[in-house]
Amino acid sequence: MKLSKTYSPKQVEDKIYRLWQKSGFFNPDKRPAQRKKTYCITIPPPNITGSLHMGHALNTVVQDILIRFKRLQGLRTLWLPGTDHAGIAAQNVVEKELKKEGKTRFDLGREKFIERMWDWKKKYGNIILDQLKKLGASCDWSRKVFTLDKNYSEAVKTAFLHYYKKGWIYRGKRVINWCPRCQTSLSDLELEYKEEKGKLWYIKYPLEQKNKRTKEQKNKYVLVATTRPETMLGDMAVAVNPKDKRYKNLKGKKVILPLVEREIPVVADNLVDPKFGTGAVKVTPAHDFTDYKIAQNHNLTFCQIIDEQGKITEEAPLSYQGLTILRARQKIIEDLKSKKLLEKEEAYKISIPKCYRCSTTVEFIPSQQWFLKMDKLAKMAEKAVRQGKIKFIPKRFEKTYFDWLKNVRDWCISRQIWWGHKIPLKDESDVLDTWFSSALWPFVTLGWPQKNNDLKRFYPTDVLSTGRDIINLWVARMIFSGLEFMKKVPFKDVYVHATVLTREGKRMSKSLGTGVNPLDLIEKYGADATRFGIAWQVMGGQDIKFVEDNIMMGKKFCNKIWNAARFVLLEIESAKTLLLHSSRVLVETKNLNNVDKRILGELNKTIKSVNKHLENFQFGKAAQVLYDFFWHDFCDRYIEETKRVDIGCQQRTQKILLYVLLTSLKLLHPFVPFITEEIYQKLPLKDKKPCLMVETWPNSLHSHL
Repeated sequence: MKLSKTYSPKQVEDKIYRLWQKSGFFNPDKRPAQRKKTYCITIPPPNITGSLHMGHALNTVVQDILIRFKRLQGLRTLWLPGTDHAGIAAQNVVEKELKKEGKTRFDLGREKFIERMWDWKKKYGNIILDQLKKLGASCDWSRKVFTLDKNYSEAVKTAFLHYYKKGWIYRGKRVINWCPRCQTSLSDLELEYKEEKGKLWYIKYPLEQKNKRTKEQKNKYVLVATTRPETMLGDMAVAVNPKDKRYKNLKGKKVILPLVEREIPVVADNLVDPKFGTGAVKVTPAHDFTDYKIAQNHNLTFCQIIDEQGKITEEAPLSYQGLTILRARQKIIEDLKSKKLLEKEEAYKISIPKCYRCSTTVEFIPSQQWFLKMDKLAKMAEKAVRQGKIKFIPKRFEKTYFDWLKNVRDWCISRQIWWGHKIPLKDESDVLDTWFSSALWPFVTLGWPQKNNDLKRFYPTDVLSTGRDIINLWVARMIFSGLEFMKKVPFKDVYVHATVLTREGKRMSKSLGTGVNPLDLIEKYGADATRFGIAWQVMGGQDIKFVEDNIMMGKKFCNKIWNAARFVLLEIESAKTLLLHSSRVLVETKNLNNVDKRILGELNKTIKSVNKHLENFQFGKAAQVLYDFFWHDFCDRYIEETKRVDIGCQQRTQKILLYVLLTSLKLLHPFVPFITEEIYQKLPLKDKKPCLMVETWPNSLHSHL
């Protein structure tokens, strides 16, 4: 029964986690008798290249609170863990190692390089999962999944061939996002846009004159504004908005493409923004997505003048061929000035697309790739949410979801790398986009395409907890994948957690030294304090400005819990017969005084409030209700008042102390599992469960109490 004078997380946490793992209760099949109803969360699989950051920590805490809450309620809970192979990211890591050895992947060859990748994965691939255990994550590790496991690979192949046979996967040459550094295509969602200082150049495109030109006619031109003059070498038209009265007489006319001296038409298209520049824009179908659409509308051809290495191609005039993009830009500006075709240049802020892995500027180039048709899949995904089959919490994130589905393009699913799921067709060397396999996560982790017990019991899952930055990258794709292959939505609720920012409201960055390592917080304050301090700040806002003060508060609260438990145990230590089953502690209620009734009434309100807040994903409110009840109502008032109790009332008081403590431990357990489990193991109760985490969640007391 005895507790040490002070609480030491380092002496408790590893010991308690071993107890939980030894019990087997993370596995729903090894739980004691429980309700038949299931509750399942599949963990958003972290990349094998990742290490724990504050975003992971927040999401882990949120999911573990839900799982422990539902486990205590007696549901058959499964929190299924795993990792993602992270195609481009993982390959980049190993290629950097090779570079230090003076080698490239091509020196090794594909087979040897893949062997090197697997060696790296075995050595480093589970680091982040081990870090999640430090936070107390109660995942069923026996069901751990990796997206390149044999079974998972077979499932990906099955999904690809399903789409292919339906005619929804096709191969074609289209403008795609291309990373010159990684030498692969990227989806729109794999780009990160960075605002940079640029320029807007105003270039004269002379009007074509078929007959003899007067001096006045020679000076006529269309003034075109652009932020990328280097792409003008591939221009196929100049476009204006059909409603722009400034250019109503230009329809059907042609202009001479400067420096190239090629005739190109002037076309009218609604995609042109008349407010940009002069309202007349250059159309380079091979190197811009909007221009590509304009080209389709007007049957324009392509001229690719930027290659996969980010250099000017042989399609351009000889003097520019082989130049890098920046050098070509410089030369083009110089040549336009010398020919008096540059009207002016202005400072202009530009949003530059960067590769999300290596930060190289992405180029838009035509490429032969594999695509998945999105029209029908997008409609399925939209309908499921509009019909209420899936609920977003907070609801405002539905707009992000709907906006993407409304404007979605066919998904480029092929990647020119070696680490990943090889496209299962003859003579194909490309692999599938990592997100193609991740889109199948909620059901492949449960055994699909096999029809096993896990799939039958736990699909659809209950909650997906994720960040807003991957609503389109991952959430939408899981939804249409679930509907297509399982004929059911993959989850019922999508909880979009806040983004953790610095105290100043900026994004955390390891490279800038503004990141916070959760493992450092655990080392300094303990896992429970870290968990409680994080949960405390989850109040439903879009962002959290992280302050360490809340973790310090969590540590003080843990000390308060420990000291209160120590007091209760010392009080009842002399009562050798007080070995009571938790549900029978308050059998006799007729002799309660006002002090007893007040604490039990406050406990009753706390149970109801915590239930309500957790069911509504209001983790911060639940944490604060528990804090106020335990610190102020239980410790500051009731415990202090019990010190003045008459000898004749001591046994009743001891029972209530024990009952309130036990009930509080149950309520607190999802938030601070280590300390509550350690205290529970010391409680003098008959028929005690092997672990607190499989105890019975408190019910509200009778109203007369």
